[in-house]
Amino acid sequence: MDNKNTPTLETERLILRKFTKDDIEALFEIYKDEEVNTYLPWFPLKSLKEAENFFYERYAKAYELDKGYRYAICLKTDNKPIGYVNVSIDNNHDLGYGLRKEFWHKGIVTEASNAVLEQVKKDGFLYVTATHDVKNPRSGGVMKQLGMSYKYSYEEQWQPKDILVTFRMYQLNFDGQVDRVYKEYWDNYEVHFIEDNI
Repeated sequence: MDNKNTPTLETERLILRKFTKDDIEALFEIYKDEEVNTYLPWFPLKSLKEAENFFYERYAKAYELDKGYRYAICLKTDNKPIGYVNVSIDNNHDLGYGLRKEFWHKGIVTEASNAVLEQVKKDGFLYVTATHDVKNPRSGGVMKQLGMSYKYSYEEQWQPKDILVTFRMYQLNFDGQVDRVYKEYWDNYEVHFIEDNI
């Protein structure tokens, strides 16, 4: 039975599809790079075996659900994953993305994310959120390019790296309700504030 979990999408340059077990090496290339994974909660992968476990835990299990959005970003030229874009089906509808650094600065993440946002909007999501470490303002630039707007900042002891991170939370409301703000991070973390001039 066909479900609504990560339907394949196409853009001008990209195919967005599910990761498969044939993509373990490509997945390893994405998740092993320390620079790419600096601002992510997990540690860089160290081996193909770790990549295989990561695939089954993070992707294969998610694909068994009725609905989901965990995409491999592939160039149309070879359909091999060079990055990922995900939207959580939890209440935060958190948008996350990553890309091998040799493909940075080409607008690929923005192109891929726009296509996924169109899909979740079509599927009835009212909003998406995204967060970035204040030390990684380039990620915030992507969020702004996607039409997201800054709402607030908060401090979190991030796991499993166990580091204190100040996050900025952005949100995009699809239905024009500009006053809707996802408040769970604000409510859950004692240190929270609104920065000026973001």
